Amino acid sequence: MEPNEGAVVSEATKGVSTNGQLVVVATPIGNLGDISRRAIELLTNADVIYCEDTRHSSTLFSAYQILVSRRLRSLHEHNEASLCDEVVERVRRGEVVVVISDAGTPGISDPGGRVVAAVADAGLVVTTAPGAAALIAALTISGLPSERFVMEGFLPRKVGEREVFYTQWLRESRTIVFYESPQRLVTTLGEMAEHFVGRRIAVVRELTKLHEEVVRGSVEEVAKIFEDRDVLGEIVVVLEGAAQVPEVDESTIRVALAEQLRSGVSVRDAVDHVESVLGVSHRTTYLIALDLRAEDELSQ
Repeated sequence: MEPNEGAVVSEATKGVSTNGQLVVVATPIGNLGDISRRAIELLTNADVIYCEDTRHSSTLFSAYQILVSRRLRSLHEHNEASLCDEVVERVRRGEVVVVISDAGTPGISDPGGRVVAAVADAGLVVTTAPGAAALIAALTISGLPSERFVMEGFLPRKVGEREVFYTQWLRESRTIVFYESPQRLVTTLGEMAEHFVGRRIAVVRELTKLHEEVVRGSVEEVAKIFEDRDVLGEIVVVLEGAAQVPEVDESTIRVALAEQLRSGVSVRDAVDHVESVLGVSHRTTYLIALDLRAEDELSQ
């Protein structure tokens, strides 16, 4: 089968050998023993290594006696966009370029996704040395269904923005995984206890480290456990999906759309927002929005 017009097929996809490549390398999320032999070989032999924090990564390099000399470059959320052209040029001229994050797999709520997209769009080789990822590790020991799940990254800081997520999760049947900071965990669990009564949850803390902890139970029970605790460490939260997804009637869609349109957003943005929050079809929502706009024009 020929690729679709406009598709970019890398040399690796076509089976053609090439020296230049970008390699996304997973590093341990806690226990330094959780690294593959191939990852060590790549870190040892790469032409250049891009990492979030050169000081943080030095612990890993020292543990495996990896000499980095002048091969280290800093790549973080604030400079990733500006480094895309540089990385593409390095791969194009035949270098083996490695990207790592402070812990786990780059691109999963960590820098790396932009440079991967840039190199892939240039038709060059992007490959991976897979390994640890906190979301997968937490999901597999949560005791909750893992066949179908959705990853939400870090929740927003603002209450109103988090409420949008909670509204969506009321209708989400898949298991939900997200990251949370220790400073906000108690607040988040308290909010969730009001929205998801009876749903099961697992809070996974300090994965693969000395003080690894998994707290399982209903949302209300787990919120109570953490209520008076000083929480430390890296945290992954796994929430059970909705057992039954409630039907959304037309009147609910109309009210939600009317509220959005009154706030001054366009019909398109109002439809996109309501469709996302309520999980309703685009066509139905769009037709109701047009009807509301027509009613508004007639009343003027």
